[in-house]
Amino acid sequence: MAGATTNDNTGRKKPGYDLDSLLHTAVKVFHERGYDGTSMEDLAKRLGITKSAIYHHVSSKQELLRLSVDRALDALFAVLDEPGSREGDATRRLHHVVHRSVEVLVDELPFVTLLLRIRGNSRVERQALARRREFDHLVGELVAEAERTGGLRLDLDPALTSRLLFGMVNSVIEWYRPRQGLSKEEIAEAVTKIAFEGLEPRQESQRRR
Repeated sequence: MAGATTNDNTGRKKPGYDLDSLLHTAVKVFHERGYDGTSMEDLAKRLGITKSAIYHHVSSKQELLRLSVDRALDALFAVLDEPGSREGDATRRLHHVVHRSVEVLVDELPFVTLLLRIRGNSRVERQALARRREFDHLVGELVAEAERTGGLRLDLDPALTSRLLFGMVNSVIEWYRPRQGLSKEEIAEAVTKIAFEGLEPRQESQRRR
């Protein structure tokens, strides 16, 4: 963890970093300077260690990027494997996916933010974008199933509905900051309620009028 110490050859203490804290610092610098504008020298200076100490954990800056975006992607795909995403009717499963995706975004905010801002300028970025498209496709299939089974209104294209849903989910990165007084559960509940109250089948809305 950050704050650990190791001894150098003189017996003096110096900061020690494990891979997790290295990734957190690297992502922070990527956000500040841009990935392309960040060098391993920049990271070493920020960490207060030598470049060789960084290479003890990773082989390159690209590997730092890969590990960082994979952390976000792995967390999102893990949501799709949860019982709540696989059991019950399609609309209930979609509720779960949206709710939990917001919680993942809050938990892994720096990593998801990095993922959402890459543009495919390198092999690592293109691979990450391909995995994002796979996730979007799976959610789109769930939206289509929810429409077919009457849980969502039928007059919207499922792919568009999916994009709008996750456009709202992903927008959280633009305004959410830790320690603002809102818990991840409160944010996830608000997003889910707003999304699905606007996606109810038309006949349900008419009955309430």
